[in-house]
Amino acid sequence: MNKAMKNNLGIILFLTPALVIFFVFFVYPVFFVASTSLVRWDGITDITFVGVNNYISLFKDGTFIKSVTNNLKWSMSGGFIHVPMAMFVALLLSSKPKGWKILRTIYFFPNIISIIALSMMWMAMYNNEYGAVNALLRAVGLEHLQRNWLGDLHTAFPALIAYWIFYIGYFMVIILAEISTIPESYYEAASIDGANRIQQTIYITLPMLKGIMGTCITLSMVSGLKQFEQVFIMTNGGPANRTTLLALYLYKQMINYRYGLANAAGVMLLTFGVIVIFTIKKIFSTNKIEQVG
Repeated sequence: MNKAMKNNLGIILFLTPALVIFFVFFVYPVFFVASTSLVRWDGITDITFVGVNNYISLFKDGTFIKSVTNNLKWSMSGGFIHVPMAMFVALLLSSKPKGWKILRTIYFFPNIISIIALSMMWMAMYNNEYGAVNALLRAVGLEHLQRNWLGDLHTAFPALIAYWIFYIGYFMVIILAEISTIPESYYEAASIDGANRIQQTIYITLPMLKGIMGTCITLSMVSGLKQFEQVFIMTNGGPANRTTLLALYLYKQMINYRYGLANAAGVMLLTFGVIVIFTIKKIFSTNKIEQVG
């Protein structure tokens, strides 16, 4: 056996465990979900092939359409509010104002708390009778704005997004880490040329953050597509399905033994995720910066 064959054999042996895990835990489940989305199956009676009827049923279902709409709203809020807020705070903290390390810890702290615990806390805060939100409105003389935030048809979904959207610590830390990799010499050269702090941020920092911003927006928008725990605990899709999401819709189809329809919803969820990832990748694609020196 020559050296090239030995190298190829070594590469194959090295990659085989990872490939086996990838096919067993990703490729096969995706194939299984896609294939069973074409059948009528309740887990008890015989499987019946129905073709694309499950997908037709989905798009005739107003609850499914509402789920898709809500997921899109959640994803857009993540990409265009959640991440920009994280970037703004990261830019402020990158200048290292007094107490910046404490502020960085405070902003990140909610990310180490259980989602269930946070959801329960916000349920209490939104409570119509003793919640902190209504108590604050009463304290500032805005009693007329009090309401059952999670039970009102007009405020339930905005209240869910508002609860999530301000927890920016995760992306703030990622952006801060990227800012720390920008060579200080760039800022020194700009300072010598007379650029102030704002100009340095606009013409140096922001362009250098384009790649990481694309990554953060992708992660945030995909997270918006797969939200489940908060909605399940706080509203369970109510009132009147105003807060239902795709993952919750899929779950409810499963507990009602409509596995084929649930898997069709799962395929649609996966499809939306792929579209989001490739769209954001296309928008934020960057060319490598060649440094001469």
